[in-house]
Amino acid sequence: MIQPSGMVTAILAALFMGTMGFFSRMTGLDPAVITFFRLFLGAGFLCLLLVATGRSRLLFGRPSWPVLLSGTMLGGFILLYVQAMQYTTMANAIMVLYLAPLAASLYAHLFLNERLTASSGLLIALALFGFAMMLEFRLQFSGDHLRGLGWASLALLCYTAFILLNRTTSGRSHLYTRTLHQLLAGAACMLPLVFVGLPAAGLNGSDWLWLLATGLIPGFLGILCAVSALEQLPAATYGTLAYFEPIFVVLIGWLLFQESLSPLQGAGSLLIIASGAAKGYLARYRQR
Repeated sequence: MIQPSGMVTAILAALFMGTMGFFSRMTGLDPAVITFFRLFLGAGFLCLLLVATGRSRLLFGRPSWPVLLSGTMLGGFILLYVQAMQYTTMANAIMVLYLAPLAASLYAHLFLNERLTASSGLLIALALFGFAMMLEFRLQFSGDHLRGLGWASLALLCYTAFILLNRTTSGRSHLYTRTLHQLLAGAACMLPLVFVGLPAAGLNGSDWLWLLATGLIPGFLGILCAVSALEQLPAATYGTLAYFEPIFVVLIGWLLFQESLSPLQGAGSLLIIASGAAKGYLARYRQR
């Protein structure tokens, strides 16, 4: 039976993680710098929680290679997503990223013997058609918009790998331990880039406050709620509720940064969201 608390946690995860674009735009910092501090400070907040609640023993679990690799993919898709927003709108970047659940289903069909039904295949095709609508059925091979879509597509690949790896590691160790290891692994991958970008950033007092908020909200609260929700919900149900994030990101871009979509792009975005949500609902229905 699906617990209401799990559904609330999944929605909170989507809203917390959806603030990443806002913090990225407000700081204007190098993508590697903001990604590192989101993950590293997120891990720090998690350590404080474990110590404060008397569960410090969970700090010393041994990470498995799939968990470390998943953390690397976590850092990768955040970095590439932030990089994409340097060149295109928040809406374009998040919609490309959220093709990942559908891409994971396609990969599972081809390589993991998890066969797609005709309805699932149709929904994936509709999502791809929605992506073509977002491109307004044309592809320019130059310009910042294309660069942004390219970075977002790489983020899509990393996010797909993150989803597939978390499916294999769920339940093998404690929720908090897995979350901590993934945050630290992702932060460690950013260190070489941070050493290059941090001196040039010239951080001031307000920058540090923004970074602290980034580590707390999309870092600690967002990722912890996401992993917690995956413990309580079927993956398909979580995938459906996760589509609150792109809706939230599009609203932030529209309300705070005057980013707008053409009618065709807006319809394509809705088609991607509807396809992902419908696929999650159908998977949940079949599990009953």
